[in-house]
Amino acid sequence: MKKILMLTTGGTISSVETESGLVPSSANTILKQMGIEASSDFKLDVKEILVLDSSNIQPEEWNIIAQAIYADIKNYDAIIITHGTDTMAYSASMISFMIQNPKIPIIFTGSQLPIGNFLTDAIFNLRSAFAMAMSGIPGVFVAFDRQIILGTRAVKVRTTSFHAFESINVLPVGIVDSNGLNLRKELIPHHDKDTIFNNRINSNVFLLKLTPATNPTIIDMLIKAKVQGIVIEAFGAGGIQFIRRDFVSKLQDAYNKNIPVVVCSQCLYEASNFNIYQVGKKALSVGVIEAYDMTTEAAITKLMWALGQTDKIDKIKEIFEQNLAGEISLRIQEK
Repeated sequence: MKKILMLTTGGTISSVETESGLVPSSANTILKQMGIEASSDFKLDVKEILVLDSSNIQPEEWNIIAQAIYADIKNYDAIIITHGTDTMAYSASMISFMIQNPKIPIIFTGSQLPIGNFLTDAIFNLRSAFAMAMSGIPGVFVAFDRQIILGTRAVKVRTTSFHAFESINVLPVGIVDSNGLNLRKELIPHHDKDTIFNNRINSNVFLLKLTPATNPTIIDMLIKAKVQGIVIEAFGAGGIQFIRRDFVSKLQDAYNKNIPVVVCSQCLYEASNFNIYQVGKKALSVGVIEAYDMTTEAAITKLMWALGQTDKIDKIKEIFEQNLAGEISLRIQEK
C-alpha cells in the first residue's frame, strides 16, 4: 500500500464565501468534499501547513513548503500540495530548484472554483494528482485540468477557465483521458543522483517587462535600490533597444555593479536567441544571461536560487546553462 502525504496551503480549492469575498479555510474543507477515499491502494495523511490566498505566498512561504516536503520526503511514496492557482507556477518552479532529484512524485494542484462549489474543478484536479502520485514517477509536477506538467514549465495563462495552465515549450508529461493517466516518460527528467535539498535563496530580484517607451534610467533606480538580480522580458527573440532609449549601456552599468541580468522573451512560446539580431548581440556584449526557452517564472526563481549559491555573475551564468529540473532545453542552448 502506497503512503501519500497531502500538504495544504489554502488557495481557492479550500476557500469559503464570506462578506469579504472568497477566503481560504482549513484542510478540513478539502477533506469533507474531496470524494477520494483511502483504499487498499494508498494510505492518505494530511497536514495543514498554511492557510493563505496564493497571492500572499512569498519567498518565506516557499521555505515553509520546501521544509515540509523535505521533512517527510523519505516517509512517503508521494507528496501532494494543494495551492492557490495565482502563484502556483512560481512555487512549483522554486520547489523544483530547492529540492532537486527527488525520488518520489511531488505534485502541486488546486482549482478555479472552491471544492464546495457544485461545479468545482477541484475533484478532478485532485484525482489527477493522486493518479500521478500512484505512478511513482519522481519529479515536481503540476496537475491541472487533466494535464500533468513539469513544475518548471507550468504557466497560468487564463484567469477563469478550467484550462488555466499550459505547459510551455514542452508538451505536458501526462494526459488523463478515457484510457487513464498516459505519461510521456521520455519528457520527464531522469536522474540517478542523490536528492539535493538547498533552500538558500536571495529573493532581491526585480522583473522588468520592456515596452518601446520604457525609460532606461529605471536600471539606475534598481541599482540605487540595491537590487541584486534583474530579469528582463525582452522583445521577440531577444531585442533590447539601444537607440534614444539606450538600455544596453545601462545593462553594462548593472554588470559593472555585479548585478546579473537574465533576459527571456515576452513571447510565451519558443526560445530567445540573442545571436540573430544586432539588438540581441549588443546585449550579449554587456554580459546578459540568456534564459533561452525558460518560462519567466522559472527564470525568476532560478535566479533567486542561483543568487543564494553565489554572487559571482560567471558562476550564475554557469548555473543558467545547466538543466537542473527540466526548465531549459539544452539542445536549444547549444545552437
